[in-house]
Amino acid sequence: MSISWEESYLGQLRKVAGSQMLIAPAARAIIQDMDGKILFVKRKDNGAWVMPAGGLELHESIFDCLKREVKEETGLDVISAKLIALYTGIDYEYTNGYGDENKMFAVVFLVEQWSGQLLEETDETAEAKFFSLDELPDIPPLYLETIEDLKSYRRNGQVILK
Repeated sequence: MSISWEESYLGQLRKVAGSQMLIAPAARAIIQDMDGKILFVKRKDNGAWVMPAGGLELHESIFDCLKREVKEETGLDVISAKLIALYTGIDYEYTNGYGDENKMFAVVFLVEQWSGQLLEETDETAEAKFFSLDELPDIPPLYLETIEDLKSYRRNGQVILK
């Protein structure tokens, strides 16, 4: 079961900082099936199709964050993953739907091994599905960029720093 926004680390910081810019560390998962299709989840709060991801909480490692977020949003258990990209640049500063300014610090992982049964719906997601690259749902540009970075990582084996 996921924690509420108000109970989360970033939610607690917002109570003190208001809407001023905060660095928002998070993990993002690229999960592929045996056919190379990529897993996307449809968020319940805004209906957007996204990769499983979420914010780092106090007293957890970034890998534990990845495992927790994937479990909360898909029901799957991450066994192993490798770092493929860090997104931290000025292009990743944004204002969310509540008027809060954030600077993304996203750690993108390629999940190498996972187990369990994919849940079509969770507390946070209305749907979960694997999509082929030529049949992607309407996704934000950030996830198209992430897919391109995955391709680049596979070509040269270098972690992408942005």
